[in-house]
Amino acid sequence: MESHGHGHSDHHGHPHDNDHGHDTGHDHTRTPLTGWSRAGHAASHLFGGHSHDVADQVDSALEADADGRRALWISLGILALTAAAQAVVVVWTGSVALLGDTLHNVTDALTAVPLLVAFGLARRAPTKRFTYGYGRAEDLAGVFVVVAIAASAVGAGWQAIDRLADPRPVDHLAAVAAAGFLGFLGNEIVARYRITVGRRIGSAALVADGLHARTDGFTSLAVVLGAAGVALGWERADPIIGLLITVAILAVLRGAIIQIGARLMDAVDPEIVDQATAAVSSVAGIQEVRELRLRWIGHALRAEVDATVDPSLTVTQAHAIAHHAEDHLVAQVHRLSAATVHISPAGAHHLTTEASP
Repeated sequence: MESHGHGHSDHHGHPHDNDHGHDTGHDHTRTPLTGWSRAGHAASHLFGGHSHDVADQVDSALEADADGRRALWISLGILALTAAAQAVVVVWTGSVALLGDTLHNVTDALTAVPLLVAFGLARRAPTKRFTYGYGRAEDLAGVFVVVAIAASAVGAGWQAIDRLADPRPVDHLAAVAAAGFLGFLGNEIVARYRITVGRRIGSAALVADGLHARTDGFTSLAVVLGAAGVALGWERADPIIGLLITVAILAVLRGAIIQIGARLMDAVDPEIVDQATAAVSSVAGIQEVRELRLRWIGHALRAEVDATVDPSLTVTQAHAIAHHAEDHLVAQVHRLSAATVHISPAGAHHLTTEASP
């Protein structure tokens, strides 16, 4: 068998390199690139070879980045309009409760900023220091979002307890309720949009930010329900509903922690692992998939595979099998951007184990 590395050039001018040595296995790494042009993609497809599969994955990754940034910018615009409309009602009514909700929505909408920075960093090419690239910045931004949700829960709970101890009258109930409902509606639209896009592109951080927008919607809903309760003569309706909303935010916080925590621990859906294993196993010549690992880096997957083949195969035949395994992985595993396939002769690991003291 052989050890084979295969590199590709990108828009930063990194050269192609191919090195062939002889070892006990066959390593073939498919590395994600940033900046392949559409013209280069077409030329690669026209003149043959397997590199066009990499370009497909690069195009897909760039489209995912663009979708994520678009979702953040559009949702920021929606929240800005929502907050502006609420601010007009605040000036007219002088409602302290609505002022707090408006400021809360404006402040929490800014959690999109670190995500935008993270999506920008993810487009940068890997370096000798950050050899896997900057995709993990997205997960770090997700941690920031989780902290923001926790702060929302603390703030909502504190405000509710303070109002229970010191009740305050709420005026212009209809206007306050309308503005609160507008805040809830705007945040829920943003939440659904971010969560939908986040799940589609595989971004746990964007999903968490969508959950964060949902907590802001809950806070606005508390304003609406509190105003309704006061209108019905229940003076403590606002703070009590605020406490119930705090519990709801804690439930959302739990979901966000699970999402981001799992991503930081390199957790993947077991169904994806089964899908990837089946993709490699379906390649003619693969006798066994000894080990397969997947991990998320931002919203892209990387795979590492250790498989065995007939020891009588030539290096060239093993090389072809490794290529086919990569192609199957790329074609059948969504959001996979890179794969490293290690091919070993069947029985080699068993012999090594027996020989060891």
